[in-house]
Amino acid sequence: MPEARPRVLVVDGHSMIFQWPELRKLHGKNTGTAREQLTRLLTRYQDASGAHVCVVFDGKGSKSTEEKNPGGIQIFYSGSAKTADSIIERIVATYASKYDIVVATDDNLERTTVETFGGSWMSSEQLMLELKGADADLSDRIDRLRRR
Repeated sequence: MPEARPRVLVVDGHSMIFQWPELRKLHGKNTGTAREQLTRLLTRYQDASGAHVCVVFDGKGSKSTEEKNPGGIQIFYSGSAKTADSIIERIVATYASKYDIVVATDDNLERTTVETFGGSWMSSEQLMLELKGADADLSDRIDRLRRR
C-alpha cells in the first residue's frame, strides 16, 4: 500500500474573504485586517491539523512575493503582473505529484484547472467546517492534557 502523501491546503484568500460575512465586513473597513484575520484562522488550522497551509492573495506591489513566519503559514501575494489564480495553478502543477494538494476556492474555473493539474478542491463553506472541526479537536486535545 503506498504511503500517504503530505497534505497541503492552498487557500484562495480573497475568495474566502468575500464568501465569509465576518471577513467581508472587515474587508470593507480595512483590507489588511481581513487578510490578517484569515491568516490567523488558517494558522490555527495548520497547528491543529498538521496540514501545511498556503494562502494566496491578489496583488501587493509590483511583483509576486512570499512571506513566511517561523511555524506559520506561507503567504503569497500575486503582484500586479499576475493573479492569485496563476500562482495557485503553478503550485498545483508543480507539486500535485508529490503532495495531496487541496485548493479552497469558490471560483469554478479555478476548480476545473486545479483538478486538471491533479489537485482537489473544497468550497469556502467546506473550509469553514474544516476550520471549526480542527479547532474543536484541538480544544479537546488541550482539555485532555490539562486533566492529566
